[in-house]
Amino acid sequence: MFDSIAGKFTGIMRTLSGKGKISEKNVRDAVEEIKEALLDADVNLRVVRRFVNSTLDEALGEKVLSSVDPGQQFTKIVYDKMVELLGGSESTSLNLKGKDATSVILLMGLQGSGKTTAAHKLAYKLKKDGRKVMLVAADLVRPAAITQLQVLGEKAGVPVFTIPGEKDPAKVAEAAISRAKHDLIDTVIIDTSGRMHLDEALMEEIQRVAKVSRPDETLFVADAMTGQSAVDIAKEFEEKVGISGVILTKFDSDTRGGAALSLRSVVGKPIKFIGTGEKMEDLEVFHPERIATRILGMGDIVSLVEKAQEQFDAAEAERLQKKMEKNTFDLQDYLDQLENLKKMGSADKLIEMIPGAKGNISEEDLHLEELEREKAIIRSMTRFERGNYRIIGPSRRKRIAKGSGTSVAEVNRLIKKFEKTRLMMKKVMTNKKLQAAMLKQFGM
Repeated sequence: MFDSIAGKFTGIMRTLSGKGKISEKNVRDAVEEIKEALLDADVNLRVVRRFVNSTLDEALGEKVLSSVDPGQQFTKIVYDKMVELLGGSESTSLNLKGKDATSVILLMGLQGSGKTTAAHKLAYKLKKDGRKVMLVAADLVRPAAITQLQVLGEKAGVPVFTIPGEKDPAKVAEAAISRAKHDLIDTVIIDTSGRMHLDEALMEEIQRVAKVSRPDETLFVADAMTGQSAVDIAKEFEEKVGISGVILTKFDSDTRGGAALSLRSVVGKPIKFIGTGEKMEDLEVFHPERIATRILGMGDIVSLVEKAQEQFDAAEAERLQKKMEKNTFDLQDYLDQLENLKKMGSADKLIEMIPGAKGNISEEDLHLEELEREKAIIRSMTRFERGNYRIIGPSRRKRIAKGSGTSVAEVNRLIKKFEKTRLMMKKVMTNKKLQAAMLKQFGM
């Protein structure tokens, strides 16, 4: 998401950052371009006007025009306004009770918004955080909705409460909470039914479910691809039922981003989570400041590091560090790291998080096909060969190339690259100044 708008914002900022001095006209032209970019992204018109007027008022002051580095000052103002637009410092954490009581999360939204998928992703996330979770199948309208939730619940490793044959979702919710309290389950997530469009029957049904369940969190699930209509629907749910926050699904889709940039301002409720893919773990906490840096082309190094930490546990990191220090890092270690890199997400997501990479680095630049060939080559080696690449002579290289469907030249290239990687690692591990310089490159 935000590819188009991020590209435009990056261009605007780059133009001004190269100027030693900027005039009032430069500022007005830049703000006009920002306005067009926001409108093209399908951001609510009233939101755009407020954003533009507020930015212009501050940018035309002495703070920018008389600054030693006016481009940087202007970028800072736009960044601050973008963070404010997305929710500012407002907490996006769930308002749940302690583990000695039962908390209830009610999910609601239109049919097709991704409620059921969001329910199991949220259940998985909370389970990882140490909570005991139960999913409740209260969508009694959509065919196979209960079966879908049961399959997803099993995948996430959490129980799914159902009452076969029951037609009243309020009774299902009430019975589920009673069971949860009896079984000492501290978090109940209720998946409700949706409709193709808003109607009174839907609202009355959810109102009854909310009345009996008395939820701690009432989360509206919106499809990012629906754009401005998601904002209008959220307003309806807020007025009729009341919402505490938003889960924005399909955030990784190629959409313009209007819903994400409008929801907080129009509805007055924070976006708490974003769905970033199809996998069970692809549900992220929404951080306004991190999304703002992505929109402005500054990357998101904090999220990148967090993703890396999810794949590399402390014991494994310590083991690798020792191997690097002793220069015993082998091809099996290299293969393991390539596999962990793949688990971090798609290439376009990673590029989006690397500062300065957006628009400058493409998936082709990462040579992903080459990495897949490298993995095939290493898998065609014996364990002994992976542990000691120096024994891989001409006959072994020929056998490995045949087994991996590659050429001897590609096997040679991998081994040469691996030798250079080992040498670089040794230099980094023994050079504190080089380590500091690399960390500085990542803003750490």
